[in-house]
Amino acid sequence: MDVTTESDEAIVRAMAQGDKGALARAFDRYAATLTRYAWAIAADRMEVEEIVQDSFLTLWQRAATLELPADTMLPWLLVVCRNHALNAGRKRAKHRNDELPEHLAAPEGHDEARERLRWVRAEIASLPETDRRICELCLLEGHSYAEAAEILGLSVGAVTQRVSRNRRRLKKAVMHDEH
Repeated sequence: MDVTTESDEAIVRAMAQGDKGALARAFDRYAATLTRYAWAIAADRMEVEEIVQDSFLTLWQRAATLELPADTMLPWLLVVCRNHALNAGRKRAKHRNDELPEHLAAPEGHDEARERLRWVRAEIASLPETDRRICELCLLEGHSYAEAAEILGLSVGAVTQRVSRNRRRLKKAVMHDEH
């Protein structure tokens, strides 16, 4: 069948049967449009590329159950693209919240640095036992999350979640102390 006249419905059916060439044809047909759309809602080139790739991956994964309401898959792809962009934005915002602020002034000398370290250690010491051990292992001693999980008998996901929560808690305390 001529690629330019092949319907989107036929392409989706072919993908549902495992035809990787059909995915390539869908990509050739709609990648430029999705890329332009992603540029309107994403932060940078790498994020745009990832959003477009994820959109086509979702198309491939859902081809067997996808029912096109029209003769085109473009509206469905645009919604999927928007959803991936929103997820990427939430992920970016979450990571931005875990970082210490850029305007946090560096200590002037040894005494000030020692005082800040003492203060941060005091904040960590006030945490519940498990959170305190996780912070000591990961943030102060430099252990990986996997190593800390093994030492404490927790899952890596639990350690990751607790580190993130405690970083936010420490950041809030640091910001409060700075003001």
